[in-house]
Amino acid sequence: MGATVCVTGASGYIASWLVKLLLRRGYTVRATVRDLGDSGKIEHLKTLQGADQRLHLIQASLTEEGSFDSAVRGCEYVFHLASPVLASSSASDPQRQLVEPAVNGTLNVLKSCAGAAPSVKRVILTASISSVIYTGKPSSPPDVPIDETWHSDPEFCASNGEFYPLSKTLAEQAAWKFSSENDIDLVTIHPGFVIGPVLQPYLTLTPKSMLKLITEGKPFFPTGIYRFVDVRDVATAHILAAENPEARGRYCVVSRVIHSSEALAIVKQTFPSLHLPPMSFGWWCYSSAGVS
Repeated sequence: MGATVCVTGASGYIASWLVKLLLRRGYTVRATVRDLGDSGKIEHLKTLQGADQRLHLIQASLTEEGSFDSAVRGCEYVFHLASPVLASSSASDPQRQLVEPAVNGTLNVLKSCAGAAPSVKRVILTASISSVIYTGKPSSPPDVPIDETWHSDPEFCASNGEFYPLSKTLAEQAAWKFSSENDIDLVTIHPGFVIGPVLQPYLTLTPKSMLKLITEGKPFFPTGIYRFVDVRDVATAHILAAENPEARGRYCVVSRVIHSSEALAIVKQTFPSLHLPPMSFGWWCYSSAGVS
């Protein structure tokens, strides 16, 4: 496409695929990372097709105001994906580890975008399905579909120890407020549980959690319900949200909703030689999904 765009948190799981697809489409990409000296986190980006000519790595920190100024200046689209990804149960200090960097980092990026006007035509924020579904109110009747009109309740998230959903919910709220006050064209993408090929030489949270389900039979979610989406579809959704002038508001990006035992049944069908563990709980079993 020839335009220059910015991708924050470029070494991440979704962001790496976004960078790859943007380069494939002819964009020049300014990719921000936390540490340019951490070769293990950025070398896979340098090997992408087109990286030699059109990828520029820039060091930036979510906690440092003005850190993204040079990265977004002159960009047509800014894709903000940088945010701490940590299971709520793993956070020893959720406010410091999850909430503050998510909210303040989002505001820091948007402030840089506001200062770079009018070159920045649109900001695409990677939110999460977790900023949609934690309402504290059961859907009634049960077949009512979850859609973009749903909003997670911060008080419900905090009281139930759901700090990652809390961080994504508060960051999205802050983004919409700042964007409306500063005339920024914002679109938010809300992916479900992201799976698919990994470009990095290490596993991030969701692929690692999927591996734990396969090896230990332990679901990531207490209900065992997964809202799966392929990482390549999520990256493509970001690009479409940028390029389509009619894109507006929030977009949930989910491909299929299934129980963890059904997911394991699919794994068993695909890789019959695997010795899968028994499910630790659930109303399904492999045989009920048509797999002996």
